[in-house]
Amino acid sequence: MSALEICRLAHRYDDTVVLHDVDLTVAPGEVHALVGFNGAGKSTLMRAALGMIRPEGGVVRIGGIEVAHVDRAGWARVGHVIDTPFVYPELTVRENLWAAARLHGVPASAAGVSADRTLADLELGPWADCRASALSQGNRQRVGLGSALVHEPRLLVLDEPTNALDPAGVLLLRELLLSRTAAGVSALVSSHHLDEVARIADRVSVIHAGTIVGQLDPHGVDLERAFFAMVHAADEAARRGETVR
Repeated sequence: MSALEICRLAHRYDDTVVLHDVDLTVAPGEVHALVGFNGAGKSTLMRAALGMIRPEGGVVRIGGIEVAHVDRAGWARVGHVIDTPFVYPELTVRENLWAAARLHGVPASAAGVSADRTLADLELGPWADCRASALSQGNRQRVGLGSALVHEPRLLVLDEPTNALDPAGVLLLRELLLSRTAAGVSALVSSHHLDEVARIADRVSVIHAGTIVGQLDPHGVDLERAFFAMVHAADEAARRGETVR
């Protein structure tokens, strides 16, 4: 059974089609990367996967259950960062992580331990007692990622998770993702950074103009050239009225 299954997903905003006939799966223990230009549909797909929007067509299942019917316990096994990370600016870093743990069902007796472990994992200890409003953009990104990880989810949905991270933060996130997926956690990760996804992804799907137009080999040579060639081929097929799958 797939950790995440998206079938024939379709959505539009007013008269603009943003997703069309999208199929995508994430297997247990897999990092599935989603790459594409700005406006290609990455964030909309992830919002639909998390039930944040109701798509016009298609089905999303998490652990075999349609997303509309996932219960509180099911959502407690999911962690996400969509667009910019959400933090409570008036709370300290430790309080943000404690609150995220509690909101995801971690008992009060264990939430403090979870928060402290996540502080260590993301090397946020020096800022543990600082209000989030006083943090740099990069450290706010780390707090948002910590909030997605603190409850030990089994499925991660991360939209551009390396945004605002410095090289040390990117390396730290890479190691965390690889260690979690080695333990069976599944991840859907969007990114603009082809070199970075090649280091972490088991599969790389290219989304363009709201449709999955192909897969890249994460171990292949010159991913950037392959990406642009795939997008160009999709545009040429669209001009001829053909469908790319």
